[in-house]
Amino acid sequence: MKIEKNKHINYEILNLIGYGLSKFNDDFIKEFGFTTKTAFYEYCVIHNIAQTVGTVKNRMDLFDHFFPNNGRKGWWQKGDAYIHRKFLIDNLFGLENVKGYANIVKLYMKENYAVEDISISVKPIVKSRFKKLQETGLEAEIYFINNFNAITMFNTGSLEDARLFGDGYDFQVNVNNSTYLAEVKGIREKKGKFRLTENEYIKALEYQNDYIVTLVLNMNDLPTFLTIENPIRNLKFEERIINPKVMKEYHLVGDIC
Repeated sequence: MKIEKNKHINYEILNLIGYGLSKFNDDFIKEFGFTTKTAFYEYCVIHNIAQTVGTVKNRMDLFDHFFPNNGRKGWWQKGDAYIHRKFLIDNLFGLENVKGYANIVKLYMKENYAVEDISISVKPIVKSRFKKLQETGLEAEIYFINNFNAITMFNTGSLEDARLFGDGYDFQVNVNNSTYLAEVKGIREKKGKFRLTENEYIKALEYQNDYIVTLVLNMNDLPTFLTIENPIRNLKFEERIINPKVMKEYHLVGDIC
């Protein structure tokens, strides 16, 4: 496992495990057939999920602060610095009981680490949420929902979710008598690139200074916001033609009645 160059190579699975250990305590490891956390840590090392047992314990410590009923303080001195990781998992799997949640972790292990010595039973809707786990965009959006008031221009604003409409922006932010359209993009490192879809580009042209691209940077560690007003004017974009995938449709033969 490469640590220095890409220390977050197992970011998602370690967060899932840390959350499970903190929220469900020993009940979580029992779902994997273990009676001690150390044995479970070693299991993670054997399957290349973590380099050392300390790596797994540290991830539990990271989440312990957010589950005070487990009797451990964890990394309390860091406050809510890493709470964005809990927000994402809460949003996708927060209603699962220990068995359901453990099955999600097992599914990840089986699909990404070829762990075969586990049995899994996962409902279809949970599989759908599972697919969203690795989408940077969703994690950035959830972070924005919970922290948009930290952005100076949105400080006193109220949020309206527009993601379901697919109209070229994610959120409308109402600030006094002003209305802004916020398109949220997530970047794992402290810097990077992003793209605009055709819909987003058209909307940015239409709304100009009221269209705000909001970048959530450094998502692998401690996220920060960078807002870009009127991105078409202030940034340089290159048009690229992407061949759309041909989708099949299945039409009913004959009338239903």
